[in-house]
Amino acid sequence: MKLSNNKILITGGASGIGRSLTERFVQEKNTVIICGRRQDVLKEVAEKIPGVSTRACDLSAATERVALYKWIGENHPDLNVLINNAGIQNWMNVTDENFFQKAQQELAINVEAPLHLCSLFLNLKSLNTIINVTSGLSFVPLTKVPVYSATKAFFHSFTLSLRHLVKERGIEVIELIPPALNTDLGGKGIHDFAPPVSGFTDAVFEQLKQGKTELTYQFSEAMRTATPDELLASFNRMNNS
Repeated sequence: MKLSNNKILITGGASGIGRSLTERFVQEKNTVIICGRRQDVLKEVAEKIPGVSTRACDLSAATERVALYKWIGENHPDLNVLINNAGIQNWMNVTDENFFQKAQQELAINVEAPLHLCSLFLNLKSLNTIINVTSGLSFVPLTKVPVYSATKAFFHSFTLSLRHLVKERGIEVIELIPPALNTDLGGKGIHDFAPPVSGFTDAVFEQLKQGKTELTYQFSEAMRTATPDELLASFNRMNNS
């Protein structure tokens, strides 16, 4: 992927990893469009990062995903990069009374939305790059976030297939595989222990410069290359504490 002179859509681009990517891609002289549910948060980002365009959109609704695609087609027909970053994480137990309701929310945002967006945006003739954000938990689940871990494992598998399916069309598919980072994913304070997003973003851009298509950092690199025995040991260590 070239690092400048792109027109990029980043879902969930107003906070966490998405915001860090937005800032860095703008610095690298790209045109960036971000979408999210909260207009006030989008406005704040646009004010702090000049040149960023915004679009309010609830990606859990298929109708709004279609509306986003049509808006892009009408206003930004030269868009060439789609970054499926939006995601939610619920800390829960399968015995919780509202378990299935929360699970449905995660499935809608973490699975249905990016699959639908990939299907829609592949109709853009200008599209040449898709970046899917998965997780180190794609390889070894954290049972405190059972559905989140499962959605990311699904998305990792889909991304491998997608890369193969669109290769002949000259579309590059990149998997961004973060570890736990110091963001508000899952709730404020939960990930205060984790590394800052800035270091992750620096590492990701260095890997992009090297032409890599699986971008990892610390824990996620260890899990991506782990043996079955190492994955089992990590699972037991993570979930028996």
